[in-house]
Amino acid sequence: MTGEPTSIFNRFFEQLGEFSQLTARTFRSFFQKPWESKIFLQQLEEIGLRTLPVVSLTAAFGGLVFGLQSYYGFHKYIGQGTEAYGGPIIAVGLVRELIPILVGLMVAGRVGSSMAAEIGTMRITEQIDALFTLWADSVRYLVAPRTAAAFFMLPCLTLFGDFIGIACAQFYNVVLMGVNETVYWRNTLMYLDLWDVLSGLVKAAVFGVLIAIIGCWQGLETEGGAEGVGRATTRAVVLASISILITNFFMSEFLPVTL
Repeated sequence: MTGEPTSIFNRFFEQLGEFSQLTARTFRSFFQKPWESKIFLQQLEEIGLRTLPVVSLTAAFGGLVFGLQSYYGFHKYIGQGTEAYGGPIIAVGLVRELIPILVGLMVAGRVGSSMAAEIGTMRITEQIDALFTLWADSVRYLVAPRTAAAFFMLPCLTLFGDFIGIACAQFYNVVLMGVNETVYWRNTLMYLDLWDVLSGLVKAAVFGVLIAIIGCWQGLETEGGAEGVGRATTRAVVLASISILITNFFMSEFLPVTL
């Protein structure tokens, strides 16, 4: 009985070490030549352009439900007529917390799983072994371009989601519920700082690195045929999602509220 918890404990630190080593090799690969620009551009399209519909839908309904809860919170607990003052709370909550997390989770589900499945299939079909025999660095060829693309595209997707979420929250409050538009926007612009937006983009960039490296790591560790690819894909999504939630808490704790 005592051996099983110890085994789990040891396995956790083994995997943490493997992840840390892959992360270090990936960052070193950014400064090595030749740079795989073709794969990088392909991943920019895959992570960015093809994820826009999912991000748009998620941000829209995230903004709507946040606007709904804010409206009823002010209406019920503060008093009728105060709903217009919920604009800053909605905007700050969306750009600092909700949109970066939702975008990260959606990208983890769509892109992180795809990376794990693609690289995992290459592993079980011995394509990665073929790269090794050709003296090609699999990390520089496979992991680094995906990580760089995720690092750049997650903040772009998050910024796009910020606009969609804030617009949908405003639509619910002003158009559907009749909140005073002038007061709503005046308060929103008065209390929403540039750092609120930038802090959300910083989080998104970190989430992008986590998603890409975890997805590639699980793909490289794949073994056991098609069943192994399925397990790697599942682990990639679960680990990336949990990592996003944990990292978000610590970044929210240690990032300054304002500059």
